[in-house]
Amino acid sequence: DDEAIPLDKRIWIYKMYGTSARSWWSVFELTFSGGWPNYARPLVEDVSSSFAVFFFVYIIVVVFAMFRIITALFLRDTLAFASRDAEAAVQEKMRQKESYASKLLDFFDAADTSKDGFLTLNEFQAILEEDAVKTWMSIMEVDVHDAEHL
Repeated sequence: DDEAIPLDKRIWIYKMYGTSARSWWSVFELTFSGGWPNYARPLVEDVSSSFAVFFFVYIIVVVFAMFRIITALFLRDTLAFASRDAEAAVQEKMRQKESYASKLLDFFDAADTSKDGFLTLNEFQAILEEDAVKTWMSIMEVDVHDAEHL
């Protein structure tokens, strides 16, 4: 009932903060709407500059807490995704290694024409004459012309 405050401001203050329910709703809105200056400025400018201290502390604490929580959630999700991604990369690398070893074993089985479990230089040179084997060896970055050194 301060007569120094214009009537329209007093009505607005009552609509926003006149009862405990209205005050709680206004604080909820100013917290989550992002439009807190619209709720704080009239109180600071028209009622008392002491409200500036309240809103300063409140906004700093609430915004800081919300940013920390949101950052923690994003960080948790990012780390979980990175962990799954790293595990998937390791598993993929292991599959590639197994596939490569299997193909190499198939190559040596095909090259061992005598089926004695040993690969002689003649058997190795003979299989290197096939175009498919030359291509496969070049994919593995092995020069087929150096068969004696392999």
